[in-house]
Amino acid sequence: MDPELNYKHLYYFWVTAKEGGMSHAAARLGMAVQTVSAQVRQLEQSLGHALFKPAGRGLALTEAGQTALALAEQIFSLGEQLRGAVSDAASQQRVRLVVGISDGLPKLAVRELLAPVLTEANLRLLCHEDSFDDLLAALALHRLDVVLSDRPAPANPNLKLYSHALGASPLGWYAPPALLAQAQSDFPRGLSQVPVLLPTAQSSVRLRIDQWFERQRVAPRVVGEFEDSALLATFGASGMGVLPAAERMREQLAQAYGLAWVAPCDGVQEHFYAIGTARKVQHPLVQRLLSAAIA
Repeated sequence: MDPELNYKHLYYFWVTAKEGGMSHAAARLGMAVQTVSAQVRQLEQSLGHALFKPAGRGLALTEAGQTALALAEQIFSLGEQLRGAVSDAASQQRVRLVVGISDGLPKLAVRELLAPVLTEANLRLLCHEDSFDDLLAALALHRLDVVLSDRPAPANPNLKLYSHALGASPLGWYAPPALLAQAQSDFPRGLSQVPVLLPTAQSSVRLRIDQWFERQRVAPRVVGEFEDSALLATFGASGMGVLPAAERMREQLAQAYGLAWVAPCDGVQEHFYAIGTARKVQHPLVQRLLSAAIA
């Protein structure tokens, strides 16, 4: 760390940027506005650049300020993790696994993917859901042990990331009882006669579903799109529409959501990956995940 950088000044700047102004920051910190302003000015002087600029009746970040804020976010995020990390290390009995869950990954599959580590008696599991790109950035900063995703990490010479295939599952169609007969009638053309629910384009399987519709010459009547597969199933269970999901989730969808199997979505599969920062995985629980990769 730079011995000349005052981290208390950085903290005041961070709060000011997050709160959107000096007065709001002062109220949050329980300090006078003049005091907060002076602390931020001292930080600007030590860095040699202005971090804020006037914007109407308030303040906006300069480009230097935006860069400083991004790094301050990382610094104070790590600081918030410090107490828990030290406590875990001191106990020597807890096995901590920090997992990033890509927003495109079907949430109904997450527990099954993590099942091999859930039997660990002293497990402390932390799951963070975010966009694929943001999770890869956090992984590169070693804030995560592994990222679970529906796609491999793209080639990037600046990020040393390695993708490990966990397997794939064929996709099928499911329907609430009221739509089952209509969906099964003259399948797959019958799907053009019922409302359809689909994952959003953030899911890598969406493109393969759209291509399947084209091959089958079916024009679906899409009435809803969902990032979360559990939310997709919930709206399907309410009778809103027919939906695609992994064949391996057939029993769970029937028991938990009352959804009935319609037919396979031939040729379409969901793929699952574990992404890490090393070719040879060191974390024992991540090793267990890879060794138990689904078929």
